[in-house]
Amino acid sequence: MTEVKAGANPIRQDAMMIDIQRYANSKVPRYTSYPTAPHFRPGFPEATYRDWLAALDPAETASLYLHVPFCRQLCWYCGCNMKLAARYAPVANYVEDLLAEVALLSAALPGSMSVAHLHWGGGTPTALMPEDLTRVMDRLRSSFSIAPGAEIAIESDPRTLTPKMAATIGRLGFTRANFGVQEFDPTVQSAINRVQPLEVVARAVDGLRSAGVSVVGFDLIYGLPHQTVETLLTTIEACRAMAPDRIALFGYAHVPWLAKKQRLIPEAALPDASARAVQAHRAAEALIAAGYVAIGLDHFALPNDAMAVAAREGRLRRNFQGYTTDTAPALIGVGATAIGRTPRGYVQNIAETGAWARAIAGGALPVARGIELDDDDRLRGRVIEALMCAGRADTAALGSLFRRSPDWCTDELVQLEQFVEDGLVELDAGRVALTAEGRGLSRVVASVFDRYLGTSAARHSLAV
Repeated sequence: MTEVKAGANPIRQDAMMIDIQRYANSKVPRYTSYPTAPHFRPGFPEATYRDWLAALDPAETASLYLHVPFCRQLCWYCGCNMKLAARYAPVANYVEDLLAEVALLSAALPGSMSVAHLHWGGGTPTALMPEDLTRVMDRLRSSFSIAPGAEIAIESDPRTLTPKMAATIGRLGFTRANFGVQEFDPTVQSAINRVQPLEVVARAVDGLRSAGVSVVGFDLIYGLPHQTVETLLTTIEACRAMAPDRIALFGYAHVPWLAKKQRLIPEAALPDASARAVQAHRAAEALIAAGYVAIGLDHFALPNDAMAVAAREGRLRRNFQGYTTDTAPALIGVGATAIGRTPRGYVQNIAETGAWARAIAGGALPVARGIELDDDDRLRGRVIEALMCAGRADTAALGSLFRRSPDWCTDELVQLEQFVEDGLVELDAGRVALTAEGRGLSRVVASVFDRYLGTSAARHSLAV
């Protein structure tokens, strides 16, 4: 982001945002994959996914993602696939089905593959009882070879994290934990139904660090109802005192047509696109001033954190967990709605937990949708990921990897000329680079290379 000196005239600072605000109303994907999930095809053959798994090289590492769609409390802003766990019985049943799916996947693979990244997401994975989390981890360790030094991560809700669960997470060897902080202002918290005092978060962080978890990450959100620059900066200052290793700064995605609970949020209380852009800009400045390194579109990390090191060394990647140091060619998704990736393409599991469980009981991998990649998908995916991770892409060099002529994307480069005029992008012989001012628009720039965009009825969130 553009550096603004302390004491700068706020009117002048806002003027620096004009070009970004021009694009702030654009609605484009987050590009955690390419093609993006709305373009996965329904009815994808389970046999095809089995073929893809069987074709994996057992000498290569793989990654695992486990999805737990249960939460103990309902947050109105959330767009994730989740269920309210009013009773534990459905969660206990889900654990049994997870164990069965792991067995099916293990049998479909060519051998016991090494795993260097394992991520539990949701929902709230810590909605499981500690004993059940232990059972699933034991099954994973017996079915896969968890590599020494593997990153083992879990998402948690600090409001419901118990001391026993924190101790279990440490005992099981988790190396990273992530908390949804979002915002500490009481009015904002009430408007999104996530009342979470500062001391609750601090207690959860202390508990996990005492248990031996070495990396703690926070998620913050801008663009929430009643949120202002001042409330967001106050939240960042409070987070700074807890010294998280990583902070993700997401724009609230208001998609009530997908997440019905978001209809409980009054749209009149949401900041407009211009205000969102200013919030994102000022929050990024505050995080950088606090000593964090800006990574990609919306992540920040302490300089010695593994993600910051990967960004400096050009090894940063992007997948369905966001920015990552994970370079494995295959990511195996486990659980309802989990998405997996192999070199051949993407698959997504059945979202409805009952249908997902019935497929597993019948001995089938619970695939709902998927897409097989062609070379054009792979090339465009490489360009989009480079723009999202590094802020630059050499389209000619990447095209040569797929035997394409240097001018394969002439039309796309012409579309970027307006960004060049606005000082947001630099172009040189097929090399595209976001300027410091344009960094926040990486999704919009990347969308120029998306040949699927506009070919379906999929609706997306605001770009900033």
